[in-house]
Amino acid sequence: MKKEIVINSNADESRIAITEDGKLSELFIENEEYERVIGDIYLGKVAKVIPGIKAAFIDLGFKQDAFLHFSDVGDQAEDMKALLGSDAEVDDDDDEDEEIVPAQKQSSRQPQKRRQLPRLERGQRIIVQITKEPVGNKGVRVTSKVSLPGRYLVFLPFENKVNASKQIQNMREKRRLKNIVRNYRTSKGLEFGAILRTVAEEQDEKAIVEDLENLYNIWKDIEKQIKTGVPPALLYKDLTVTTSVIRDLFRDDVEKVLVDTKKMFKEIQQYVKVNSPDLLDKVELYKGNKALFDIYGIEAEIHQTLSKHVPLKIGGHLIIEKTEAMYVIDVNSGKYAKSKDQETNSLKTNLDASREIVRQIRLRDLGGIIVIDFIDVYDDKNKKKVYDELKKEFKKDRAKVTILPMSEFGLVQITRQRVRENVVRSITEQCPLCGGSGIIESSTNILTRIERWIKRYKLDKNKPSGKLILKVHPMVYTTLREGTISNMTKIAFRYLLRITLEEDSSLAFQDFRFIRAKTEEDLTAKYS
Repeated sequence: MKKEIVINSNADESRIAITEDGKLSELFIENEEYERVIGDIYLGKVAKVIPGIKAAFIDLGFKQDAFLHFSDVGDQAEDMKALLGSDAEVDDDDDEDEEIVPAQKQSSRQPQKRRQLPRLERGQRIIVQITKEPVGNKGVRVTSKVSLPGRYLVFLPFENKVNASKQIQNMREKRRLKNIVRNYRTSKGLEFGAILRTVAEEQDEKAIVEDLENLYNIWKDIEKQIKTGVPPALLYKDLTVTTSVIRDLFRDDVEKVLVDTKKMFKEIQQYVKVNSPDLLDKVELYKGNKALFDIYGIEAEIHQTLSKHVPLKIGGHLIIEKTEAMYVIDVNSGKYAKSKDQETNSLKTNLDASREIVRQIRLRDLGGIIVIDFIDVYDDKNKKKVYDELKKEFKKDRAKVTILPMSEFGLVQITRQRVRENVVRSITEQCPLCGGSGIIESSTNILTRIERWIKRYKLDKNKPSGKLILKVHPMVYTTLREGTISNMTKIAFRYLLRITLEEDSSLAFQDFRFIRAKTEEDLTAKYS
């Protein structure tokens, strides 16, 4: 499988696309509106403990308190108390606060064991790390099982075990990697845990020790802040989206990383030179005239993610819709009828749909419960083929996925780990005209599309010259006129163009028109 990382960056936004065999499989967007918070470590304060739902709410200074489930409270009580000190303010006037003793899985042969977790009380200081971003009215989810990810390993300050990734199959190599960490720990007289990542396989001891020392030094800095910090306080800020993607996904199986701006290219080069110098030759600067995402067909695929209708290769299509509780995907055969046998036609459509469904789930980063309504197949062998195809495709997915076999009604139920807000939500906002019953493209993204149009126009040596008129929806017009120096003025100055902005209520919210003032010729389609 040919895998590439393609990065499009400008002053306001960076987009990182992961392609597999030329097709977009994952997309990450980083801009001013979207701030990555996963991996950030905070010194927080327990706002409320609710034993009835086995959870506590932690004040981190956000609009909504963070959600901490009892299962995400680690066993490192004494280590954490030593860091926080015994003088933490505690407010005991809340009758709902009580000792946390979650039920463990009961063995059929042994009586149920009760494991006492650290006592959580209102007002108590606690160290937590964000594991899931906020979605809608839900705040971030956190854990007290703090970890620091590096290039080759994950540092666990409150643990004492050293493990290696399950994807490392060679047992001798696993022992070698574990011994490197254990020997370092013994030589320094330290106690901590670690997980060796897949990319650590066959790496030199020096590289792994350097990564470990770097993470340990970061943790020592965090410890200093903990002792003097007043909650809520940010203790550690994880890497940017772009750098974290390079850290986690740039491996030997990636053929190249292609970047279209010198600034981003130098930043990635510098990071890779320090952390993975053997991969430096794979980082390339794109110098072509045509937009990078247009060459790879990524722009069109991103636009497709805004639609609930997804075409299939063989002629059918998918309908992807979100309800309050889950995502529902309907498979339709369309006019496909290559075989005279209906069962054969249905199976081929379902298999093609399975591949596209997994790609769309990964691309849109859909999480939670997903129900797929496949075309009816009656042979149990054919049902298993569809199920096996889904399982095979989901092996490419980094998120945790659970799939149930196809039911008698042709339904497949899936649960998928949600970590961040999905791509569709990150580039859209609720429609003010329909009260949230549908979604429209965000005005920020429309502004970005307008700027991309101008870039293509400027690159055309044979373009019609003269003043341009930009017509937009009144709400977009307001966005473009915002600021002491308007957004439109900034863009016009940046590209040395004369542009007159006009409102046009007949246009849809996401549409815009570029008109040549001299001849009133509509140039929109030519450079879209």
